[in-house]
Amino acid sequence: MSSRRRFLQGMAAGAVAVPAAQAVALPKVKFGKTEVTKLIIGSNPFYGYSHFNAVFDGLMREWMTQDRRIEILHRAEAAGINTWQVHYNDPTIEDFKRYRAEGGKMNWLLLADFELMKNWKLLPQVARLGPIGVAHHGNRTDDRFRDNQMNIVHDFVKAVHDAGLPAGISTHNPKVVEYVEGRGWENDYYMTCMYRVSRPPEEARERFGEAPLGELYYEKDPARMCEMVRRTRKTCFAFKLLGAGRNIRSPQTVEQAFRFVLSNIKPQDAVIVGMFPKFRDEMRENAELVRRILVS
Repeated sequence: MSSRRRFLQGMAAGAVAVPAAQAVALPKVKFGKTEVTKLIIGSNPFYGYSHFNAVFDGLMREWMTQDRRIEILHRAEAAGINTWQVHYNDPTIEDFKRYRAEGGKMNWLLLADFELMKNWKLLPQVARLGPIGVAHHGNRTDDRFRDNQMNIVHDFVKAVHDAGLPAGISTHNPKVVEYVEGRGWENDYYMTCMYRVSRPPEEARERFGEAPLGELYYEKDPARMCEMVRRTRKTCFAFKLLGAGRNIRSPQTVEQAFRFVLSNIKPQDAVIVGMFPKFRDEMRENAELVRRILVS
């Protein structure tokens, strides 16, 4: 039985709390020729990128079968979310095509990665799939920034435009946005991480005399990035609002994180949130939370 059929049967049985016909519309922002909901579903949990450890990565991949991934996309759409942000890879392209074949209508916001980062000649082929934008991968951007190779990122922006697509730059470092803005690049948008997880160990050693085991998440990082988001006129898609799951101790802390970012980005901006609905209907809960925050 297809995941689409199971999804529809689940709706009939009441398993999905927000049927598509009854979903209250999420606020939208204009992005180029497209209207994008203020809440976008991210893809990291779909493919086992937990930003915690290899065990959690493996658990995510084990649970997130393709059937579940496609079902979650349909449920996100039913909850009112109209855009999916996903990195480029063979499995993601396969999922996208199946989702479309089963009637899925969400927009597709693409983060370049894997083969697409190595071979820009794939961009015309990617354009035929209809993404609303293609962004240079954030970790790769931050690496280029540290290595004084931002000319490569700029060339990528030009290649995306040559393929007829809006071009974005993803980054975890506010100084990257400052650098690009100061040079008047022609990129159309940014993907801006709320936590600077790409800090090199050397930076921590210089400051604290030692380096952590893993990524760094500082409590004032969101404020630093939001300040830079407000300084650019370009659309920004803010991501990692919850610190890759580190800030979900209670419903109150979740709401506080959402409320802070939504209150400190520009009206034209939106947020990207990864969802792992093994235990709760996070698509419905997050959509309801964003509605409540934005109408209060």
